[in-house]
Amino acid sequence: MLVNGKWTADWQPVQAKDVKGGFVRQTSSFRNWITPDGTPGPTGDVGFKAEVGRYHLYVALICPWASRTLIGRKLKKLEDVISVSVVEPALTTEGWRFGTYPGANEDSVNGARHLHEIYTKVDPQITGRATVPVLWDKKTGTIVNNESADILRMLNDGFGSLADESVDLYPEALCTEIDALNEQIYPRLNNGVYRTGFATTQEAYEEAFADVFGMLDELEVLLAGKTFLVGEQLTEADVRLFVTLVRFDAAYHGLFKCNLRRIADYQNLTRHLRTMLSVPGVAETVSIDHIKRGYYSIESLNPTRIVPVGPALEFDSLLAR
Repeated sequence: MLVNGKWTADWQPVQAKDVKGGFVRQTSSFRNWITPDGTPGPTGDVGFKAEVGRYHLYVALICPWASRTLIGRKLKKLEDVISVSVVEPALTTEGWRFGTYPGANEDSVNGARHLHEIYTKVDPQITGRATVPVLWDKKTGTIVNNESADILRMLNDGFGSLADESVDLYPEALCTEIDALNEQIYPRLNNGVYRTGFATTQEAYEEAFADVFGMLDELEVLLAGKTFLVGEQLTEADVRLFVTLVRFDAAYHGLFKCNLRRIADYQNLTRHLRTMLSVPGVAETVSIDHIKRGYYSIESLNPTRIVPVGPALEFDSLLAR
């Protein structure tokens, strides 16, 4: 991690834990917003105006938080507005690295070798982890935002007519329901799988494990007879759920010890997963190879770094199209 702008130790997945030995996620440090007219958004101090070619996303295909933003970019048809760099899947001793692994690329904007160089470029004295996604402003040479929930929202409504305005992932009439679901799904499932996998005590592990499968069971009931989570349209709640579901059987079930059931064992959750993969553009944001190679490169969980050949996934055919 970075301490006063210097890389000080080999990368470790757990940087903080609570009194029970539970995994504590780092708070995002850059929270400015892009808006159609450049006025400040709901957090941060300054606003950034939406412009074609001005912004760049740094992402990892293994990362569910980064994948939220890639899906938002696809659904809002912003591929020609926002450029992207994809890091290599395997985590190195210096964290995320740019390179030539299939599906990854070099940093064409800043010429960085590792993602942490992007952070120190903005703040030479920064302390903390260098995480994805990062939304970068080429014009001013700074990080706009590194919180995926914020970035997904601003991709939805921050680019005005530059985006596909027929798609609304956060419609006003459904905001309350979407927010209520997010507040349940994030701690219990999205972050719950990490709390399970990175727990350092049995108590913390079993508490997180119960949250994960309790939430999955509730979602299975909620999706009975429904295509999407809220109303009858795709919203950000579906995007936020999908990025965890699509990684679950390939990584979380085995490596993170979330092994009570697979998503394949849930009829309605499997149907939701297939529905999302059938939405134009979504499957293009998924790389099971990156997901497996990335998660299984975490030495503290998998010292040999052997990547499993399986499992056979229920949705393989949708990714192969």
